[in-house]
Amino acid sequence: MKQDSNSSKLFTRDFTLVVIGQVISLFGNAILRFALPLYLLRLTGSSTLFGTVTACSFIPMILLSLVGGVLADRINKRNIMVILDFCTAALITIFCLSMGKLPVVPLFIVFLMILYGISGTYQPAVQASVPALVRQEKLMEGNAVINFVNTLSGLTGPVIGGILFGIWGIYPILIISIACFTFSAIMEIFIVIPYQKRPAQKGLLSVAKSDLSESWRFTRDRKPAFFSVVAALAAFNLVLSPAMIVGIPVMVVNILGMDDFSLGLAQGVMGLGGLAGGLAAGPLASLIPVRRSYWLLLTCALSSVLMGAALLPGLPALAGYLIILAGSFTAMGASTLFTIQISTVVQQQTPAHLVGKIMAAIISVSMCTQPLGQAVYGLLFDLLSGVPFLVMFGAGAAALAISLYSKKAFIKLEDVSR
Repeated sequence: MKQDSNSSKLFTRDFTLVVIGQVISLFGNAILRFALPLYLLRLTGSSTLFGTVTACSFIPMILLSLVGGVLADRINKRNIMVILDFCTAALITIFCLSMGKLPVVPLFIVFLMILYGISGTYQPAVQASVPALVRQEKLMEGNAVINFVNTLSGLTGPVIGGILFGIWGIYPILIISIACFTFSAIMEIFIVIPYQKRPAQKGLLSVAKSDLSESWRFTRDRKPAFFSVVAALAAFNLVLSPAMIVGIPVMVVNILGMDDFSLGLAQGVMGLGGLAGGLAAGPLASLIPVRRSYWLLLTCALSSVLMGAALLPGLPALAGYLIILAGSFTAMGASTLFTIQISTVVQQQTPAHLVGKIMAAIISVSMCTQPLGQAVYGLLFDLLSGVPFLVMFGAGAAALAISLYSKKAFIKLEDVSR
């Protein structure tokens, strides 16, 4: 009876350790991801270069998330988290020692590619551990907590990173990140995640091919609705997500001429929006069923149009900045609520031994268009520097069309879940 009582709680010992480890690790990641692109943007002033470097860094994350999905279903998830956090701390140390000794742009590209690649391998292990540590009826809450931690780090990381970067530059941020990843790895050693070793009588590549083939057959034969949703997300990630990732730093720093703290605050407000979306996931789950998920995408699209309005000629910089804050808060809130909802549906409809691979495949395929979009938007902000509002208006219009077109995909997904 005692075991059943403990298992009915959301915050069991091991799930709590996963959450705390995520808080520390993601905070170190957040200040790093804020400071490094800002350092490069300040150094070069080129939106094209900024977009290209950001695009290059995302490619290994997308590719390695598939590998992470296979590993998450084959290897103890705790070990994946520990090893990758230690590796990240070592990588940042090497980068810190290389600053000033190697060419800046190639160094940043290689470092960010490896950093994002590690992140892509790491996250499927976290996502696949949630169904293993919480009961089925607590799954929505568990996913909401993980997203809450992610967005809380996105809220505090850029704000603190902006303050540190503005006062002392890049080195204190690197040192804090090293400490965060090291401490997180040590804590994760004590996590116990239920794990049953699966026999692997083939080489690693053969195992990966076999596992991914099994995931493909499951999706094709039993959950074809997943394909329609992934296609809609891939299109959305081509036209809107890159506009936000590349556009917000460019709009705040290059176009509006704001300082580092203002950019950190803008990205912190995005985190606050994600926090609000995570908190709203439970109460709004019944009000916004899966078939209405496209409403959340429509909200993100309209937020892009609002941010474009912030760049209209004659509007004071401060007024434009406040509009960007409002748009980024709204977009991130809707996006987080959407992510929690879709992740929960997929986890509920997928067998335990396939969860890691299916989640990783959905993430990687839906994000595969994002690097192209980032490179294109960096170029567009340079080419249309006289009328930058057209870039965000265009992104918003395209995202609106995709959101409306995706309506049928989410209806199919809800019908399958019944």
